[in-house]
Amino acid sequence: MNDKQEFTMKKFIAISALALAASAAAPAMAQDANVPFDGPYVAAMAGWDKVRIDTPIGGGSDDGILFGGVVGFDKNIKGVVLGVEGEYADSNVKESADDVFVVGDRASLKTGRDLYAGVRLGGELVPGLLVYAKGGYTNAKVKASYDDGDVIVSGSDKLDGYRLGAGVETNVSGFLARVEYRYSDYGHYEGTGLQPDRHQVAAMLGYRF
Repeated sequence: MNDKQEFTMKKFIAISALALAASAAAPAMAQDANVPFDGPYVAAMAGWDKVRIDTPIGGGSDDGILFGGVVGFDKNIKGVVLGVEGEYADSNVKESADDVFVVGDRASLKTGRDLYAGVRLGGELVPGLLVYAKGGYTNAKVKASYDDGDVIVSGSDKLDGYRLGAGVETNVSGFLARVEYRYSDYGHYEGTGLQPDRHQVAAMLGYRF
């Protein structure tokens, strides 16, 4: 990710964070209880996480369990739902790639916490069923290591990237229920030649205030 892209991403998350804070500060009583998909919410999340690493000469992938939580605010304007959301997630995925720079070497990445801030736009496909698209900034912490047989190097780092996704949402016995697909791209991992990205399917259950 170049300096211009990094600046754009940081500006985007700052704006999203301010909008989210302003939304959370609005009195919950101000919303109309009869308007669906409107107002602040919190939700727990679990699902599937697949991390892929591409190298100059190949690549590999591994998958695992995704878990975390979401907080957000939606505004339903005549059937068009606009929202902002923030997310904290983690997973147990660890992926390795062999023969990255020389034959016999190995580079590994283990996922850590993943922060996300973004926006979403949707509408009711049928009454009570929201279909939406989303996008925003993601910052993932990873633990990296490299072993070429002579030298072993390890450390942790934070990767900046973007996320795109789509999903459906409904209400189940008064609770928010959502299923979505998300794709995150972290560009080139500086100084390694590695290109990590991830595919996720997440289910969320929460409450709208």
